[in-house]
Amino acid sequence: MPSTTPTLHFFCGKAGAGKTTVAAGLAREFDAILLSEDIWLMRLFGDQMQTFDDYIQFSKQLRSVIGPLAVDLLRAGNSVVLDFQANTKLGRSWFRSVFEQAGAAHVLHELRTSDETCLARIAQRNVERPEGSHELSEEDFRHVSSFFQAPDEVEGFTIRVHAS
Repeated sequence: MPSTTPTLHFFCGKAGAGKTTVAAGLAREFDAILLSEDIWLMRLFGDQMQTFDDYIQFSKQLRSVIGPLAVDLLRAGNSVVLDFQANTKLGRSWFRSVFEQAGAAHVLHELRTSDETCLARIAQRNVERPEGSHELSEEDFRHVSSFFQAPDEVEGFTIRVHAS
């Protein structure tokens, strides 16, 4: 069912938590525009991304383009699903700037998935290699997860929890 109020949907969850799957489902459910960080990064910078620091650099560049695009889409009356991670308090401030500039509603989708399930999904993704995916080892997962900060009510987001 399409939403009558333009809404920005974004995600917090560890690697392998299911963010991309939930994002695709929400885009269908709300007839929203889906923008996937992993696909954009792979298509634009795939051959240049070798390290986690490369990801940070290119993600920052990508956000400088996607942010204004998302604002314009929301202002035009479209709901937007940003399949980008909002896994730190600082990172979530970018999403806040997008929906506040647009004067739009928002939902932060928090995926609570066990590390064991995340690792099993990552192993499967490493074999299947869907577009935009990159191979992750358990060590990579542990490193990236060390930066993870679950959202807190004090941040003032509308949060929808997805537990699996």
